Amino acid sequence: MTVCYNKLWKLMIDRKMKKKDLIALSGISRSTVAKLTHDEKVNTDVLVRICKALECEVGDIMEIVADDAQ
Repeated sequence: MTVCYNKLWKLMIDRKMKKKDLIALSGISRSTVAKLTHDEKVNTDVLVRICKALECEVGDIMEIVADDAQ
């Protein structure tokens, strides 16, 4: 099982946001955004900060997919 943040990128596109906007709103680091870009695992605190900044739920920004589904 792996995590996929495609929902986050779609949400940001819909809101006409760039990664630097996400960094500014949520206070996460550029290295954390790089992890998200590569679908790497991040701390739940990061997810909560993103959700607060974007006013959404965790399920709106990520999903768990089976390894063979990618």
